[in-house]
Amino acid sequence: MDRRRLAPAATMALLCLAAALLALSPAAEAAAVAEEQRTGGKHTSGSGGGCAWSGKASSVWVFGDSYADTGNLGDLGRELTHAWYDPYGVTFPGRPTGRFSDGRVLTDFIAGAMGIPTPVAYKLRRGAAAGLLSRGMNFAVGGSGVLDTGYLQRNISAQIDLFQGQRAAAADNAKRGCDVAVVVVSGNDYAYVADKDNSTSAAIAYIPTVVRGLREQLRRLRDEVGMRKVVVTNLHPMGCTPLFTRPLNYTGCDALANAGAAQHNAALQSVLAALDPTNATFLLLDLNAPFAAHVSDSVSGAGDSRFAEPRRPCCESFAADGYCGQQDDGGKRMYALCADPAKHFYWDDVHPTQAAWAAVAESFRPKIQEFLSA
Repeated sequence: MDRRRLAPAATMALLCLAAALLALSPAAEAAAVAEEQRTGGKHTSGSGGGCAWSGKASSVWVFGDSYADTGNLGDLGRELTHAWYDPYGVTFPGRPTGRFSDGRVLTDFIAGAMGIPTPVAYKLRRGAAAGLLSRGMNFAVGGSGVLDTGYLQRNISAQIDLFQGQRAAAADNAKRGCDVAVVVVSGNDYAYVADKDNSTSAAIAYIPTVVRGLREQLRRLRDEVGMRKVVVTNLHPMGCTPLFTRPLNYTGCDALANAGAAQHNAALQSVLAALDPTNATFLLLDLNAPFAAHVSDSVSGAGDSRFAEPRRPCCESFAADGYCGQQDDGGKRMYALCADPAKHFYWDDVHPTQAAWAAVAESFRPKIQEFLSA
């Protein structure tokens, strides 16, 4: 997710509209279910090759947005690409690396759970060692979405196109068997539509379109690319990000934004159940529950969470429309930086700290290992 705010709702009646829109196209859903019933949920395009899953992957291929980006968003200047400037990267590795955090991000922890090094960012591939390149690649880029988000970044479909070109050129393609795809979606599609139309109802109405698009890319990874294992994230409680909690002095979350995330998650879960009834290929990686355990309205601080500041960002802009790392014309800081990022769940207005990602990873690490051992 990147820095766009969903417009506030005028009425809770929009929730009823969202519930009605949650279902995907009946015809498309019926066709998907019929296909799964015909095949028994079994797909052979990615099988074979003698791969013995043991809780580890031979290579990991990552698609998504800023929650997963490890350096693919080019340096276009401080105002447009904050992650390449101080204070990003202050915890790890001590300098900015294009990660949207003070240190490691979701990709780093997923790779660790899979037992391999963090895959090289596509943009940085020419400077990487050959050994690392054989372990996968990260195509995720900040600002991206399932569809087009107005940031002019490659959406997930275009990222998969890029991956297929890279993979086809690899001489050892035939030897691969334990490849895993990771798809990270954190809300840019909805933020873009709501910002463009200045309407939360527009974002809610967009849920079926986004989930249909995501379903097609997941199907493509399995049936056309041949991925035997695909991990896809659900949406975190977007209304608890500092972007939403700042107007409430960080004391509570935006209930409507959280309800929208929950509706997306329900639709995605339904899609995966139709695509993969046996749960053999797809793992829905739950980010919503572990996020909520640390940042929800019921969490007041150190007494309820390991984070003394569950909703206030470590790097806080002076102005509501400012950003972490902002400077005035004279180079003076226009933001406040906390003394210890590990005490904050959020690093900036939408992205978690390294400590937060580490805490979230505790919940999904065993699930990933179990998935890869099946």
